[in-house]
Amino acid sequence: MPLYETVLIARNDVTQQQVEAIADTIAAQFEPEGDSIKKREYWGLRSLAYRIKKNRKGHYMLLGLDAKPASVKEMERLLSLNEDVLRFMTIRIETIDEAPSAILSRKSDDRERSFRGPKPAGRFDSGRKRGYDDREEFTARADSPRDEYRGRDEE
Repeated sequence: MPLYETVLIARNDVTQQQVEAIADTIAAQFEPEGDSIKKREYWGLRSLAYRIKKNRKGHYMLLGLDAKPASVKEMERLLSLNEDVLRFMTIRIETIDEAPSAILSRKSDDRERSFRGPKPAGRFDSGRKRGYDDREEFTARADSPRDEYRGRDEE
Protein backbone atom coordinates (compact mmCIF):
# COMPACT_ATOMS: atom_id res chain seq x y z
CA MET A 1 0.00 0.00 0.00
CA PRO A 2 1.20 3.57 -0.59
CA LEU A 3 2.41 5.73 2.27
CA TYR A 4 1.09 9.20 3.05
CA GLU A 5 1.76 12.02 5.48
CA THR A 6 -1.06 14.25 6.64
CA VAL A 7 -0.63 17.44 8.64
CA LEU A 8 -3.79 18.89 10.11
CA ILE A 9 -4.37 22.17 11.93
CA ALA A 10 -7.17 22.32 14.49
CA ARG A 11 -8.70 25.44 16.02
CA ASN A 12 -6.89 26.98 18.97
CA ASP A 13 -9.89 26.84 21.31
CA VAL A 14 -10.06 23.02 21.26
CA THR A 15 -7.94 21.03 23.70
CA GLN A 16 -5.08 18.68 22.94
CA GLN A 17 -7.32 15.75 23.91
CA GLN A 18 -9.87 16.81 21.30
CA VAL A 19 -7.14 16.92 18.65
CA GLU A 20 -6.07 13.42 19.73
CA ALA A 21 -9.71 12.36 19.45
CA ILE A 22 -9.75 13.53 15.81
CA ALA A 23 -6.72 11.33 15.17
CA ASP A 24 -8.44 8.44 16.97
CA THR A 25 -11.49 8.72 14.70
CA ILE A 26 -9.20 8.58 11.68
CA ALA A 27 -7.51 5.48 13.11
CA ALA A 28 -10.90 3.89 13.80
CA GLN A 29 -11.92 4.56 10.21
CA PHE A 30 -8.73 2.90 8.89
CA GLU A 31 -8.79 -0.29 11.02
CA PRO A 32 -11.70 -2.16 9.32
CA GLU A 33 -10.13 -1.69 5.89
CA GLY A 34 -6.70 -3.00 6.92
CA ASP A 35 -5.06 0.45 6.80
CA SER A 36 -3.08 1.89 9.69
CA ILE A 37 -1.46 4.98 11.16
CA LYS A 38 2.28 4.30 11.43
CA LYS A 39 3.34 7.64 12.92
CA ARG A 40 1.53 10.17 15.08
CA GLU A 41 3.06 13.41 16.33
CA TYR A 42 1.41 16.28 18.16
CA TRP A 43 3.39 19.45 17.41
CA GLY A 44 1.54 21.68 19.83
CA LEU A 45 -0.21 25.03 19.66
CA ARG A 46 1.65 27.16 17.14
CA SER A 47 1.14 30.54 15.53
CA LEU A 48 -0.31 30.59 12.03
CA ALA A 49 1.34 32.57 9.25
CA TYR A 50 -1.97 34.31 8.58
CA ARG A 51 -5.48 34.26 10.01
CA ILE A 52 -7.62 31.28 9.09
CA LYS A 53 -11.32 31.58 9.98
CA LYS A 54 -10.48 34.28 12.58
CA ASN A 55 -7.85 32.08 14.28
CA ARG A 56 -4.28 33.22 14.86
CA LYS A 57 -3.06 29.94 16.38
CA GLY A 58 -3.74 26.28 15.79
CA HIS A 59 -2.99 22.79 17.09
CA TYR A 60 -0.75 20.95 14.62
CA MET A 61 -0.68 17.18 14.23
CA LEU A 62 1.29 14.94 11.84
CA LEU A 63 -0.01 11.51 10.82
CA GLY A 64 2.01 8.91 8.90
CA LEU A 65 -0.48 6.71 7.04
CA ASP A 66 -0.20 3.32 5.39
CA ALA A 67 -3.49 3.29 3.51
CA LYS A 68 -5.27 2.80 0.22
CA PRO A 69 -6.00 5.92 -1.87
CA ALA A 70 -9.75 5.46 -1.41
CA SER A 71 -9.34 5.44 2.38
CA VAL A 72 -7.24 8.62 2.25
CA LYS A 73 -9.86 10.31 0.10
CA GLU A 74 -12.57 9.37 2.63
CA MET A 75 -10.38 10.64 5.50
CA GLU A 76 -9.92 13.98 3.72
CA ARG A 77 -13.67 14.23 3.17
CA LEU A 78 -14.33 13.67 6.88
CA LEU A 79 -11.64 16.21 7.86
CA SER A 80 -13.19 18.81 5.57
CA LEU A 81 -16.57 18.28 7.29
CA ASN A 82 -15.10 18.60 10.80
CA GLU A 83 -15.57 22.16 12.09
CA ASP A 84 -12.58 21.90 14.44
CA VAL A 85 -10.12 21.31 11.57
CA LEU A 86 -8.96 24.52 9.92
CA ARG A 87 -6.63 23.03 7.28
CA PHE A 88 -5.09 19.72 6.32
CA MET A 89 -2.65 18.58 3.69
CA THR A 90 -1.87 15.05 2.55
CA ILE A 91 1.14 14.09 0.44
CA ARG A 92 2.41 10.76 -0.81
CA ILE A 93 5.85 9.73 0.45
CA GLU A 94 8.29 6.88 -0.16
CA THR A 95 9.05 5.93 3.46
CA ILE A 96 7.83 6.94 6.90
CA ASP A 97 10.73 8.02 9.11
CA GLU A 98 10.58 6.60 12.62
CA ALA A 99 12.71 9.48 13.92
CA PRO A 100 11.00 12.62 15.20
CA SER A 101 10.14 15.16 12.53
CA ALA A 102 12.13 18.36 12.01
CA ILE A 103 9.57 20.35 13.99
CA LEU A 104 9.91 18.19 17.10
CA SER A 105 13.69 17.93 16.87
CA ARG A 106 13.94 21.72 16.63
CA LYS A 107 11.75 22.07 19.72
CA SER A 108 14.06 19.79 21.72
CA ASP A 109 17.08 21.85 20.60
CA ASP A 110 15.35 25.01 21.86
CA ARG A 111 14.76 23.38 25.24
CA GLU A 112 18.44 22.44 25.55
CA ARG A 113 19.62 25.96 24.71
CA SER A 114 17.08 27.87 26.79
CA PHE A 115 19.48 29.04 29.56
CA ARG A 116 22.52 30.86 28.24
CA GLY A 117 23.91 32.24 31.47
CA PRO A 118 23.57 35.62 33.12
CA LYS A 119 22.67 38.51 30.87
CA PRO A 120 25.54 40.97 30.41
CA ALA A 121 24.98 44.67 30.80
CA GLY A 122 23.75 46.09 27.52
CA ARG A 123 24.96 49.12 25.68
CA PHE A 124 22.44 51.40 27.36
CA ASP A 125 22.08 49.57 30.66
CA SER A 126 24.70 50.49 33.23
CA GLY A 127 23.13 48.21 35.80
CA ARG A 128 21.95 51.13 37.94
CA LYS A 129 18.21 51.52 38.06
CA ARG A 130 17.01 55.08 37.87
CA GLY A 131 14.06 56.34 39.80
CA TYR A 132 11.74 59.23 39.08
CA ASP A 133 13.96 61.75 40.89
CA ASP A 134 17.16 60.64 39.10
CA ARG A 135 16.02 61.50 35.60
CA GLU A 136 18.07 63.88 33.51
CA GLU A 137 16.59 67.14 32.35
CA PHE A 138 17.07 67.93 28.69
CA THR A 139 17.01 71.41 27.30
CA ALA A 140 16.33 72.36 23.72
CA ARG A 141 19.16 73.88 21.74
CA ALA A 142 18.77 77.62 21.34
CA ASP A 143 20.34 77.64 17.91
CA SER A 144 17.76 75.38 16.29
CA PRO A 145 15.65 76.84 13.44
CA ARG A 146 12.45 75.96 15.29
CA ASP A 147 13.34 78.21 18.20
CA GLU A 148 13.99 81.12 15.85
CA TYR A 149 10.59 80.54 14.24
CA ARG A 150 8.88 80.42 17.63
CA GLY A 151 10.59 83.62 18.65
CA ARG A 152 9.08 85.50 15.70
CA ASP A 153 5.55 84.43 16.60
CA GLU A 154 5.87 85.58 20.17
CA GLU A 155 7.09 89.08 19.26
